[in-house]
Amino acid sequence: MFTKKARLWVIGIAILLLGWTIIQQVYEISAAIGIGIALLIWGYFREGTVVMAAREFHAKNYDEAEVLLKEIEDPDRLGKHRRGFYEFIYGNLELHRHNYDEAEKHFQIASKFPLRNQNDKAIVLVHLANINLRKKDVERARAYVEMAKTYKISLRVKDIIAKIESEIKKA
Repeated sequence: MFTKKARLWVIGIAILLLGWTIIQQVYEISAAIGIGIALLIWGYFREGTVVMAAREFHAKNYDEAEVLLKEIEDPDRLGKHRRGFYEFIYGNLELHRHNYDEAEKHFQIASKFPLRNQNDKAIVLVHLANINLRKKDVERARAYVEMAKTYKISLRVKDIIAKIESEIKKA
């Protein structure tokens, strides 16, 4: 869990150590350093800064969370678990800004990837239902609520679903 800048610093230091170990002919340590460098590079593309962005988001540092998410140049390269979480966080950031079209787009992408548990998957669907309810698309909202009910969900999410269902009946 490094930022891009921190990874570059660590890789730079590791390359210096790699050069020194090769000069000293300590090839076992050179191999270990090489593997470490490879893991740092692999982690940059497959893991990114999603976990750090999640921490900032939960701490309500929304701008910092967005900066960390924007460090990921190509979200398609993220691992499937990280990609779902990336889209989930980005959707919540857009929802916080009242940018409902972008939030819906990110939540729809997040719904196609695995998340931590079924409750998180249901939360994504609840967000989609809520967004569609705001857009006055009652049928889509109802469909998302029905899909969310199929997952194992917490009492809090059940309460939210009940509120959305009552809003759907009013509409």
